[in-house]
Amino acid sequence: MSTRIAFLKGHGTENDFVIVPDPENALDLPPAAVAVLCDRRAGVGGDGLLHVVRSAAHPEARGMAAEAEWFMDYRNGDGSVAEMCGNGVRVFARYLQRAGHAAEGDLAIATRGGVKHVHLAKNGDVTVGMGRAGLPEGDVVVSVGERGWPARNVNMGNPHAVAFVADLAHAGDLYTPPPYEPATAYPDGVNVEFVVDRGPRHVAMRVHERGSGETRSCGTGACAVAVATARRDGTDPAVTGTPATYTVDVPGGTLVITEHPDGEIEMTGPAVIVAEGEFDSAWLEGVLA
Repeated sequence: MSTRIAFLKGHGTENDFVIVPDPENALDLPPAAVAVLCDRRAGVGGDGLLHVVRSAAHPEARGMAAEAEWFMDYRNGDGSVAEMCGNGVRVFARYLQRAGHAAEGDLAIATRGGVKHVHLAKNGDVTVGMGRAGLPEGDVVVSVGERGWPARNVNMGNPHAVAFVADLAHAGDLYTPPPYEPATAYPDGVNVEFVVDRGPRHVAMRVHERGSGETRSCGTGACAVAVATARRDGTDPAVTGTPATYTVDVPGGTLVITEHPDGEIEMTGPAVIVAEGEFDSAWLEGVLA
């Protein structure tokens, strides 16, 4: 017996997501189902999937339920589970607002990377507290073809390798994950950002997201890039006592990243819901059979 399952489509600086509301965690969404839904030809299409679940109803989020009613069960486009997605959190918050679960102002959202605090502004922008960046020690090198660059290892709840290049075209097509050394640096894979300067505290980036390929934007990646750029510039807010704000251009738009003296990082950018509809469970079952 087939059932109709509601979904929405949204994006944050063109990092796009299939949104599946499932407050009581009643849907079975195995990796193959997520991959089909995110397929741009055979499914709805998206860089990832936002499974919207009440924290109390999900075993991975029950411990955060007292602080955050809703859990972002985020999946990459290939169906794999991810700790966090910065653009995804903004779109998730916009969905909660649209659905009447949140109002303009502040709210908390549970993620595998911890509880994230969000502000829905009157002008439509969404600001997310992204937590603190980890800066693991050790040299990392990423490469594309015959070119290689030293990369800064940054952890934003998920791993990033940030490489400064002369031209964003040097990143190649980014269809496949750029190789990195040593292999032990990222046992679970890594998001790789290629960065060029645009002006004072202003950079542009391209990114290969593990499990998704090149995306139009990556929120945690933009945060990692801002932190790596600040350190390259000799700036550390914990030392200066002054926040450092960087503008980060991504192919899908612009994000503004601020690192505060206590290490907390805030990301501000747009989030848009563009469509909603239903898919038939029988279709999905047939595709997976």
